[in-house]
Amino acid sequence: MSQIPELDDVLAPSRAFMHLDDEQTAFETSRVVVVPVPFDATTCYRPGTREGPQAIIDASRNLELYDTELRRTPCDVGIHTLRAIEPVMGNAAAMTNRIEQVTGHLLDQGKFVATLGGDHSISIGVIRAFAARHPHMSVLQIDAHTDLRDSYEENPLSSATLMRRVLDVCPRTAQVGMRSISEAEMRLIEERQLPLWLASDIAARGFRGDRGWVDEVVASLGDEVYVTFDIDAFDPSLVPGTGTPEPGGMGWYEVMDLLSAVAARRKIIGFDVVELSPLVEGHVSPVVAAKLVYKLIGLALPERG
Repeated sequence: MSQIPELDDVLAPSRAFMHLDDEQTAFETSRVVVVPVPFDATTCYRPGTREGPQAIIDASRNLELYDTELRRTPCDVGIHTLRAIEPVMGNAAAMTNRIEQVTGHLLDQGKFVATLGGDHSISIGVIRAFAARHPHMSVLQIDAHTDLRDSYEENPLSSATLMRRVLDVCPRTAQVGMRSISEAEMRLIEERQLPLWLASDIAARGFRGDRGWVDEVVASLGDEVYVTFDIDAFDPSLVPGTGTPEPGGMGWYEVMDLLSAVAARRKIIGFDVVELSPLVEGHVSPVVAAKLVYKLIGLALPERG
């Protein structure tokens, strides 16, 4: 199947994202490959995000294929789902390398990669693979936390260090929806003048009818954009099923306004959706996450396959 023997088990078919016909899920013809990564060894608060990828896939199978806002059927581009990447427990570096290898292999085959976590540390390997092939890309992080620590509990490859590691390979970033930042992280943001939009500021501007923050975020991004989306960016009243919830988050249509603008004016080259913990709330939250994944596919790939 692949030219990398140790990847053959990973690149085997799995229960598919969405309820699609075989011809819509064939690896050879699918433009999109969904990669489940059930790993949560670096979760900062409550574990359970390892169950997130399968919960998203299961919930997606009950979604309508036709998108009423996009006025089309995004799955027409073909969506193949890989078997989940086997976790490497107790070795964050090995797990990061495994994810990077699988992602790079798919990118080299011309696939659009959509990764499902798992805790946010899984995005480090994914983004490294993208950055190696898209050296001028920027990263849009939508999240409740900035994840800019250099190390967390003596681990530099953690969900709390994600964006610090991203800065090592991709200096152009934008952080949106934050409402939990350490003092040290804020100093780093100020010293490096990292673009940041707090959820409280977005809400205050929304009350005044000011949508200018969307334009500001888009303007801060380069032509190619990778989106890393922590589900706790949403207010917990919408998505309670996450390991580290924070009150005062973003609403569905605020997020859609932003993602639609990014897709219209920039090129979304890939994305991940992470930190869903269905053990906390296993009904509504997976549906919201699945809808988000499908919407991102539709926005990123507006033309048919």
